[in-house]
Amino acid sequence: MGKKVNSMATEFKKFITRGNVIDLAVGVIIGGAFGKIVTSLVNDLIMPLIGLILGKVNFKELKVVIAPATETVPESAFRYGAFIQSVIDFLIIALCIFFMIKAIARVQSKLERKKAAEEAAAAAAEVAVPAPPPEPTKEEVLLAEIRDILKDIKK
Repeated sequence: MGKKVNSMATEFKKFITRGNVIDLAVGVIIGGAFGKIVTSLVNDLIMPLIGLILGKVNFKELKVVIAPATETVPESAFRYGAFIQSVIDFLIIALCIFFMIKAIARVQSKLERKKAAEEAAAAAAEVAVPAPPPEPTKEEVLLAEIRDILKDIKK
């Protein structure tokens, strides 16, 4: 039993220290903070402006009462104003993520094109300067001498 727990602890340690898990944790933390900022933007800036444009409507108070409150039971209501705010939150977050991904893709594309251009330039430089012919081996030198001697004998 002790080996199994130790093995699982080691495996968990490897899992938790891998780069992608840490990146995911950082993303979740930043995403949570970003969500709070967007929620505040929607609740405190955008929705009051939309409410003012629509005739001083407070979206937080938009609801359909299903069962009115009694002395012992609180009101039961369909709060569609809060839902509208949540949908606007989502759309703004999705739009921001879309623009961030688009910007990252643009930067990656530029880096890939730059790298491809550098590789093409390096390949062109290799082609432009041909390698010198290899030195003849001892056998080739000897065969060339024999050939030259045979030419002289025939004459």
